[in-house]
Parts: sequence; C-alpha cells; structure tokens
Amino acid sequence: MSTTKKRKEKTTMTPNAFMDHDKKFYYIEVELPGVKKENIELSVSDQSFCIRGQREDIEFLGCYVLAHLADTDATRAKFVNGMLSMEIPLKKVQKEKKVAIE
Repeated sequence: MSTTKKRKEKTTMTPNAFMDHDKKFYYIEVELPGVKKENIELSVSDQSFCIRGQREDIEFLGCYVLAHLADTDATRAKFVNGMLSMEIPLKKVQKEKKVAIE
C-alpha cells in the first residue's frame, strides 16, 4: 500500500485596505486578522505602498497606487489587534513658476 503525503499549499490573498486622504495625509487601514507584527513587511514609495506577509497557511500581498505624491520619510504605521493603520503625508508640490526668457 502506497501512502502519499498531501502537500499543504499556501493560499495567497490580497488584504482589505481602506484609504482616505485630505490635503495633508493619506489615512490607510489594512485588515490583517491573526497576523503577527513580525510577519508583516511594509514598503512605501512616493506613489504606492506594498504589504507582504504570512499567517500559518496564508500568504498575503497587496500593492496599492497613491494618486498624489507621498512623503515616504515621514510615514507612520502602527499595528494593533490585526489592524495596520498608516498615515502617509502628502509631498508639498512646488507651485508653477514663470521663467523670464532672455
């Protein structure tokens, strides 16, 4: 009699993310129930953010585009009870400047 072990495959999911913004910040909440903080990887660029990680047999990956340029140096994130909360400041955009032609 032959026994074959069933290999557990990990399921990949995209976490639910809720985004809002005002003139100064993006406010983002991402649901990550049952995930430990040390199993989350978060990266932010000036036009997107990505969340990657795992929980038991589930891997998750979500990359989200930001409509306005973000100040990545001042981004704040906190993780409490399965909810990742982020504040991403918007970059101050230089106003258009008229240039004299010589």
